[in-house]
Amino acid sequence: MEKGNLSIHSENILPIIKKWLYSDMDIFVRELVSNGADAITKLKKLADFGEATLDDGEEFFIRVVIDKENRQIIIEDNGIGMTADEIKEYINQIAFSGANAFMEKYSEKTDASGEIIGHFGLGFYSAFMVADKVQIDSLSYKKGAEPVWWESDGTIEYSMGEGGKNTRGTKITLFVGESGEEFLDLWKLRSILTKYCGFVPVPVFIDEIKEEVEAEEATESTESTDSTEATESTESTESTDKPEEKAAPTPVNDTAPLWLKPANECTDEEYKAFYHKVFSDFNEPLFWIHLNMDYPFRLKGILYFPKMKHDLEYIEGQVKLFNNQVFVADNIKEVIPEYLLLLKGVMDCPDLPLNVSRSFLQNDTTVKKMSGYISRKVADKLNGLFKKDRDEYNGYWDDIAPFIKYGCIKEREFYDKIKSGVLYKTIDGKYQTLDEFIMDAPLEGEKKIVYYVTNEQLQSQYIQMFKEQSLSAVLLTTNLDTPFVSYLEMYEAGVKFTRIDSDITGALKDDDVSQEDAQPEGLEARFREILANEKLAVRTEPLKSTDVSAVLLLSEQSRRMQEMSKMFGGGQQLPPGMFDEELTLVLNRNHSLVQKLTDMAEKPERAADTELVAAHLYDLAMLSHKPLSPEQMTAFIKRSNKILEMAAGGE
Repeated sequence: MEKGNLSIHSENILPIIKKWLYSDMDIFVRELVSNGADAITKLKKLADFGEATLDDGEEFFIRVVIDKENRQIIIEDNGIGMTADEIKEYINQIAFSGANAFMEKYSEKTDASGEIIGHFGLGFYSAFMVADKVQIDSLSYKKGAEPVWWESDGTIEYSMGEGGKNTRGTKITLFVGESGEEFLDLWKLRSILTKYCGFVPVPVFIDEIKEEVEAEEATESTESTDSTEATESTESTESTDKPEEKAAPTPVNDTAPLWLKPANECTDEEYKAFYHKVFSDFNEPLFWIHLNMDYPFRLKGILYFPKMKHDLEYIEGQVKLFNNQVFVADNIKEVIPEYLLLLKGVMDCPDLPLNVSRSFLQNDTTVKKMSGYISRKVADKLNGLFKKDRDEYNGYWDDIAPFIKYGCIKEREFYDKIKSGVLYKTIDGKYQTLDEFIMDAPLEGEKKIVYYVTNEQLQSQYIQMFKEQSLSAVLLTTNLDTPFVSYLEMYEAGVKFTRIDSDITGALKDDDVSQEDAQPEGLEARFREILANEKLAVRTEPLKSTDVSAVLLLSEQSRRMQEMSKMFGGGQQLPPGMFDEELTLVLNRNHSLVQKLTDMAEKPERAADTELVAAHLYDLAMLSHKPLSPEQMTAFIKRSNKILEMAAGGE
């Protein structure tokens, strides 16, 4: 038996590996299984080169076995195997990459698409995150190779000698400690395998020894109890009954995921089935993009546009990043543009390491090129849909609008590419581009005015007035639309966005009514007195609509200041009076109630009635502006009852 010390720079490196190398303990499953997959891939390459011999029809596998009784997890493959010298080189010299040595030797025979990314060394030592002791049994593919055994308890010492393995490949046995207790659960380990190794290119099987032992004991017990009956039964039926065949084990992974197939060979049904399987989303995706790039980097994948909710806060996308079919992480924004994280999809990037670090990604030029490529592909797909079938694109818009708007805000280049396909849904249910909408928009100075609606219910009164005069407005009803409007005004110099209730456009006013004496003397002061609001502005206007008695206006500038304070105030209490609402109450001179109120205000004996009607008219206008406060609603209901009593003839 040979004994020695691991070739490392510091005796403290193993504790560091165990505690800090990986953020999640379950990563050890990914590392060990991917090492097994690499060992099999290397063997296949050697066979292609004529340097290894395989049996006809040989089937490759990675087997994960739980032995709960003995607290062991066994991971075995029938790949290339290792000699004693290779274990010394790849295992004892921590952080040495076996894949690098392999590629250096066979670089002339291996093209870019066949590169192997396997990592020994640090990847193997992730096993000590859950194991108190790790044992390796391996037999190399090389002729005359002797089986080798290696063992370490996680210190800098190891033991190594002749092994007993009689089949090619490597078996790693983890003697699980207290820190890895949870991984002795079959369901837990299966879920981890599905997560990280669900698309590994070699069939992966999982089993539990304990279950097999219990089954055998149960069978033996049954046979012993019914031995006499069984013997008689056998004599009478053995000539006719055939032994029952066991079902073939089912791998936990799909070795040939859809993203590896050429796009022209994939059907819509396959794309949808893959989407349902990977993301457990029973809704149909809207459409998808099949990515395939070989130069200057390698990237394959599928991005799906799911049916989205209309508030960015509740959108949960999921883009899974893979490395040669091994899962790396979800939603890495250094690789995937941040706005694309709202989508669902898979991306396989062999040029990235398994253990990606933020510092590496932020400084890697390939990553930046990759992100730009993905952004361009998405923009090209959307522009293609817009030009090819406008009606179909319009049908997608409500679902894809949050994603596109967010992308425009986050990336100017994306906005420049997609802006001609950004749609605006109007109050009439039409979908128009900005250029199409502003053709009929009113002009204020040198800017076209785009009126917009943020809440169809609260602003229904204003919408109705617009429709009566054949005016249009666009619907911008999500939280994302607030910064989106400001973004648009920054880059669209000839356009100004104004909320529908921020002012009374001239088209809503009755030009036939004289503007002389438009505001009865003292009415503004009387309203402020009745409402106890000295800052309230009141004016009368002759509106064309005779169904609207009064409306409340909040200036666009005042509203945006309030929205900014909420967005950037961090929840802190603002100083009193800062960003107060600049409300204007507009009374419709053409409405009979306003006309009667004007007359009442001039009669001292009707002071009480004037106060009652004025307060109620104000609350009605407020209801079309925003919800009443609890106190205001209580007063409104009490006042409504009183008015109904008066109308019914009560005192």
